[in-house]
Amino acid sequence: MSYSIVVPKSVQKQLDKLPEQVYQRILKKIRLLSDEPRPPGSLKLKGVEAEYRIRIGDYRLRYKIDDDKQIIILGRCKHRRDVYE
Repeated sequence: MSYSIVVPKSVQKQLDKLPEQVYQRILKKIRLLSDEPRPPGSLKLKGVEAEYRIRIGDYRLRYKIDDDKQIIILGRCKHRRDVYE
């Protein structure tokens, strides 16, 4: 039951701007999402249907899960002070 991960162009730009060490940590977590879309520590965001976030150090990765199509769509990946704007 592996999910496909969709990385929109805007999210890829956000990832490209990150320091290399942070980028590698986030990339590792993104890969793990394909097997477990709701890992321990993930949090469902209130007020938004099927949107979750995981914490990776000082960064947050927001994503939506479509269980019917088995797709994870990345929404934002930014520093914790900027991700909810």
